[in-house]
Amino acid sequence: MEMQKKVESYIEESRGEMLELWEELVNTESYVGEADNVNRALAIVKREFEAEGFDCRIEDVGGGWGGTLVGLLGAERGGKPILFSGHLDTVFPQGSWGEKPFAIREGKAYGPGALDMKGGVVIALYVVKALNRAGYRERPLKIIFSGNEEKGHINSTGAQVFLEEGKDCLFAFNMETGLADGCLCVGRKGHLGCRVTVNGVESHAGNDFESGRSAIEEAAHKILAIQALTDLEEGTTVNVGVVQGGTVPNAVPGQCRFEVDIRVAKEEGRRRVKEALPQIIQQSAVEGTSASFEFEGDSPIYETTPEVERFYRFVCQVARRQGRPEPGRRVLGGFSDAAYLSLAGTPVICAFGVQGQWNHTKREYALVETLFQRAVYIAAVVLQSGEF
Repeated sequence: MEMQKKVESYIEESRGEMLELWEELVNTESYVGEADNVNRALAIVKREFEAEGFDCRIEDVGGGWGGTLVGLLGAERGGKPILFSGHLDTVFPQGSWGEKPFAIREGKAYGPGALDMKGGVVIALYVVKALNRAGYRERPLKIIFSGNEEKGHINSTGAQVFLEEGKDCLFAFNMETGLADGCLCVGRKGHLGCRVTVNGVESHAGNDFESGRSAIEEAAHKILAIQALTDLEEGTTVNVGVVQGGTVPNAVPGQCRFEVDIRVAKEEGRRRVKEALPQIIQQSAVEGTSASFEFEGDSPIYETTPEVERFYRFVCQVARRQGRPEPGRRVLGGFSDAAYLSLAGTPVICAFGVQGQWNHTKREYALVETLFQRAVYIAAVVLQSGEF
């Protein structure tokens, strides 16, 4: 209890510092497609963790993306490390929010990545700082922060870094976007994308209608069949979210493209959809049309394993001891790197970052007070980890 009191005092004394670092990170814009900017944000975080005694490196993951920061404190300590993970890249190109975009209004912080997920990185750092000041030396502490999570590590070795560095940890806090209601994420659906191109025969709709073969008409048949692959009981959703076709109203369209978003809660759902899609796409309802496709973004499921359940029960136990409400639990549809940590065999809970809403939009905000509350809570889980 003495260490916990020291942690709480340190976090309270550091409120101003935490806000200043949060502001620096948000104002260091780091759109996933701008590698130099991402690496600048990673360098700031590396600087801060090295100041706390971490041995850090930034892994080059290739593909022209920002790197992945890996660090370890207390390698000489006994036991498995406790891991903090997340990412520093955002979905907003530089300048999207104007100059120095970070702002606090009525208890909410705004700016690109304030919620998703630079607030979570600040929490992780100050948990470490507070534990260091309190004299915590029980087991190693580890970090993994990606620079290309928002693109699902496509054309990079980013996923492999998580799979390798995420092994043999006691448990992991994935410091992703915290939910506004305080719930924690204990599972996420896997994702699969598919791009479809339908080719027809273009002709003048008035003078030569019969010679045309409408790519849009053919796409419509395929879209209805593809969306029918949704199975809510199975936890599989299939959504055609983008359709582009044709040139002018008075021409039979010669081409149509559409994009499919697939979310799966079970691997059998992924297999079923991956087998069915080629059959639908290769069959033609409109004679004289053809189609091609490519899969992309095949990301794994973050499963609610028995070890995840055990970790969740433990964090609820810590909450009760602190006199705080037990956090609720959710299984979410969006991807996070918790999936790779789970595949690496480490029990992980996601959405442990600063709480808020509307990430990936300009409405994105974070609840400032939760920056400090979550730091105190997570530190308590670490301090009591000997009981896990």
